Amino acid sequence: MDLGAFSVSLAVKDLAASREFYSALGFEVVGGQAEEGWLILRNGTTNLGLFQGMFEGNILTFNPGWSAEAQDVDPFTDVRQIETSLLDRGIELDEKVAADGEGPAHITLRDPDGNAILIDQHR
Repeated sequence: MDLGAFSVSLAVKDLAASREFYSALGFEVVGGQAEEGWLILRNGTTNLGLFQGMFEGNILTFNPGWSAEAQDVDPFTDVRQIETSLLDRGIELDEKVAADGEGPAHITLRDPDGNAILIDQHR
């Protein structure tokens, strides 16, 4: 099962301070809207999302259908197929998606230590 591009989504207290810190580590802003409280940064193939006031805690994020550079890839494993596979393996999901739909959708789950995982398909 291919989960797509991987990134870490950080819940930050001060978006500007976090942007400055990660810029010093070599990350560049490649997306987002600072005035809305979120930015996407990249260093090589490493993606990092900074989100102020949007959610509690950090999230491991996967994007089916996207490369590390946020470009469409084909073929890809649809989030609905991923959901079915996870459920078949006995993994509980916090949020599910309608199995008969298509296009953008997401599912959420937690690992055994309570870390949040978002599988977020944008296409």
